[in-house]
Amino acid sequence: MNFIIFGPPGAGKGTYASRLAAELKIANIATGDIFRLEIKEKTALGRRIADFVQRGLLVPDEIAIEVLKKRIGQPNSRRGFILDGYPRTVDQAKALERVAKVDAVINLVVSEWVIVERLSNRRICGNCGAIYNIKYSPKPKVDLKCDKCGAEVYQREDDRPEVIRERLRVYERQTQPLIDYYKRQKTAFITMENIEVDSPIEVVFQKILNGLREAKLL
Repeated sequence: MNFIIFGPPGAGKGTYASRLAAELKIANIATGDIFRLEIKEKTALGRRIADFVQRGLLVPDEIAIEVLKKRIGQPNSRRGFILDGYPRTVDQAKALERVAKVDAVINLVVSEWVIVERLSNRRICGNCGAIYNIKYSPKPKVDLKCDKCGAEVYQREDDRPEVIRERLRVYERQTQPLIDYYKRQKTAFITMENIEVDSPIEVVFQKILNGLREAKLL
């Protein structure tokens, strides 16, 4: 089975994608991670990607789909995959169709106030990158200090409430045409609504699995 996961910043796409990949024994494909790996390994594709990244430009669709096609062709994708971070436009969705069939879209729907509350209280370790939350789990054991390395934690600029709200507006503008497109294609939709700030990950994960079962995809 091949799945796409959609969700606004702070919805937990990466968390649930990795859980589903492990549970279903399919590949977890995050396009941002693929780009970074190609750049790190200095492949021909990586050099082309780096040229755009270094200039602060988006990676063109033709390069993105070439990278994705290469990744989907790897042995651990034969059982299927869950795709996080692609497609971002209808043109990209059409390009993806030429590479692989999408069996279902997992759509994480989270209230704006929940996202703002989660992300505005998020803190990052400046040394090791560990992630904490000053109001919700996982809290640092010592105020504003990383549990792992003792360095100070900080708030990212894009985790300020006004920036988060703008990011959410951009996400909605970007994603709604994709949702409309896949609905027109009659692709199965698993919509998971979350109205709680601190919903247990395992509870939400089981609801997603139940949705896939109800759609007869598992």
